[in-house]
Amino acid sequence: MTPHHGDAPPSPAPLSPGQDARAPRLLRHSHGVLSLERPKVMGILNITPDSFSDGGRFLARDDALSSARRMIAHGVDVIDVGAESTRPNAEPVPADEEWRRLAPVLAEVIALGTPVSIDTYKADIAARACALGAVIVNDVWGLQKDPAMAETVAGTGAAVIMMHNRESADPDIDILADIDRFFERSMELAARAGIPAERQMLDPGIGFGKTQDQSYQVVNRLEHFSRHGLPLLVGASRKRLIGAVLDVDTEDRLYGSLALHTIAFIKGAAMVRVHNVQPHVDAARIAHATMSEHVG
Repeated sequence: MTPHHGDAPPSPAPLSPGQDARAPRLLRHSHGVLSLERPKVMGILNITPDSFSDGGRFLARDDALSSARRMIAHGVDVIDVGAESTRPNAEPVPADEEWRRLAPVLAEVIALGTPVSIDTYKADIAARACALGAVIVNDVWGLQKDPAMAETVAGTGAAVIMMHNRESADPDIDILADIDRFFERSMELAARAGIPAERQMLDPGIGFGKTQDQSYQVVNRLEHFSRHGLPLLVGASRKRLIGAVLDVDTEDRLYGSLALHTIAFIKGAAMVRVHNVQPHVDAARIAHATMSEHVG
């Protein structure tokens, strides 16, 4: 298997308004380093029959590989592969079934040479995926669902994305403070397991356990989370908060997704997680040119 060496770090660009000079401007993983000097794009590859957005579309092996190759051709930085839907009210998937879905696809996507993250909150799935060559674990419960996850990630050498989540939304809470407390707990678990800061990234979990108003507040106040000193990922692609404003169905939410993710870049996000790679790569390049005040 070809190691993923990542990007050669370019000359430093000015910080965006939401970035913290303390935050690592790279993400170190088991096969190298992903530079975060420029905004990055993570492409979503769902190997699920019930995802809220493209469920079933990429379940077939050949379709999944074609989609991964297309993302790479369009300039994706990371491919995020998942086999359990995280849509609201989705049925939990047993680990054996999750791996049954992943096994025919994951190794071949990894072999394409672009860094691959595994979207799972289960330590066993994370360990198996990293053994095949996945270099990032994207945990939608921030190391707090499976007690074995933190030590598993530490042992693989993978990077970890720790997302804020709640069982249900509460319109009466201070959502920023709630996310802060959650992040602090996730970072404590990571540190205790021996995962260094350069292998950690945070995700405020747009649309997860939040009202739509709270999700917009989180994007608008994204710079608030720079206090944690870690790079941020934002994933709002095609979510209901976009449909609520634009009154459009899931498949017609690209422009709203682009708008939210561009705002997130300007507010300090290092990476966005998306379904439509090519337009977001273009948006990332324009955001970088604007924030750096430099073409190229």
